[in-house]
Amino acid sequence: MPLSMVNSGEPMQIKKISGKEEVKKFLENLGFVAGGIVTVVSDIGGSVIVNVKDSRVAIGRDMANKIIV
Repeated sequence: MPLSMVNSGEPMQIKKISGKEEVKKFLENLGFVAGGIVTVVSDIGGSVIVNVKDSRVAIGRDMANKIIV
């Protein structure tokens, strides 16, 4: 399921990153890699705030839809 559908506070393992190569590279540089653990902190409006690799990152809902957990 896409990261945008995960409930807040649930640690999830990233299964796959979909999208074009430049999108995959951008998300990888932020710390979103297959096998990594990500936790949704909050989902406000069009942004999703997540904990990934001991840091908080805000991404748009469209980017969150490309991260499959």
